[in-house]
Amino acid sequence: MDQAAAKLAPPGWTAPRTPDGAPDLQGIYTNVSVTPLQRSKDLGDKEFFTPAEAAAWKKERLTQGNKDRRDGGAVADLTRAYNDVFWDSGSEVSPTLQTSLIIEPPDGRMPALTAAAMKKLADQAATIKEKCADPTRACPLTNGGQPWPADGPEDRPAMERCIIWPTSGPPMLPSAYDSNYQIAQTKNSIMIFVEAIHDVRVIPLDGRPHLPSTVRQMMGDSRGHWEGDTLVVDTTNFNDQPALFNADHNLHVTERFRKVSPNVLLYEFTVDDPSVYSKPFTGAIAMTSIKGPLFEYACNEGNYGMTGILKGARVDERKRAAATK
Repeated sequence: MDQAAAKLAPPGWTAPRTPDGAPDLQGIYTNVSVTPLQRSKDLGDKEFFTPAEAAAWKKERLTQGNKDRRDGGAVADLTRAYNDVFWDSGSEVSPTLQTSLIIEPPDGRMPALTAAAMKKLADQAATIKEKCADPTRACPLTNGGQPWPADGPEDRPAMERCIIWPTSGPPMLPSAYDSNYQIAQTKNSIMIFVEAIHDVRVIPLDGRPHLPSTVRQMMGDSRGHWEGDTLVVDTTNFNDQPALFNADHNLHVTERFRKVSPNVLLYEFTVDDPSVYSKPFTGAIAMTSIKGPLFEYACNEGNYGMTGILKGARVDERKRAAATK
C-alpha cells in the first residue's frame, strides 16, 4: 500500500507542516469510493486493479447501486425509497486502485467471527424472529429490508435512531452519504469533525494516559502521537455499542493518518477484538480532499422518521387486532 500511495504524490512534493513543525493534516476530506470494504471472493489475493479493470469495476458497481431501478419486487423497491440523487456513496475507485479497503488478511476479507460472537448473533436473530412471528406485533422493515421489532425506539437499529453511524468510528468507514470529515489541529490535540450525526473526536497528543477502564464510550477513548509524518491514534475503552459491525467492549483500534499527496490523506486502521473476530484485520482508505464547508446533519431535529415508524406499527397492530376479531 505504501508504494501505491507514493505514486499519488507529484515529483518533488513534500508533506506540509504546521507552524510548530508537526505534519499538517488539516482540511476537509471524504472517504467514499466504489471500492468495497471486502474484496470479491473471485479476486482471491489480487490486491490492486489495473486501470482497465478499475474502469470496468466502477461501471458495474454504479449500475448495481443505482437506486432509481425498479426491479426486484416491492421490498427491494421500498429499500430504494431514496432516489439516486440523495445518495453519495462514491462514484470512483480508490485512487490507489486497491481491490478492497481491507488489506490484511491477504484475501481482503474480514476474518471469521468467534464461536461466542456467532452464538450471540444467532440468539439475537432468534429473539427477533420469535417476536416478529407474533401475529399481533408489527415488525417494520429496516433500511436493509429485514423485519425488525418496533415496540419502542430502543428496538430499532442505532443508525435509524440517529445515535451513531459507521462514519463516526473508529474505524471511520464510509456510508451511504455524508461520509465527510474536517480535521483541525493544535500542538496538543487533533479534532476530527464527522458530518454524519455531527460527532466530534478530540484526540489528545500530550501523552496523557487513557481513561480508567470503568469509563466506556461508543467511540472509545483515543490518544495520539506522531511517528515521523504519521499520526498514530490508539483507541480503547469502548462500550458494547461501538459503530463497528458486531464489535463489543473489547474492541481496540489503531489508526494511522499520513498525507501522501496534496489531495490525499492515507487512513489506515487495525481492528483487534478477540471476543468477536478470530484475528485482527487492517484496512486502508485514501481519503480525498473536497471543497467545504460541512453542513449541519440534523438527524433527530425535524426528523419524523422514528415517530412515523412507531406510529405506523401501532396502526398496523390495530388493524391486525380488528381482523382477528
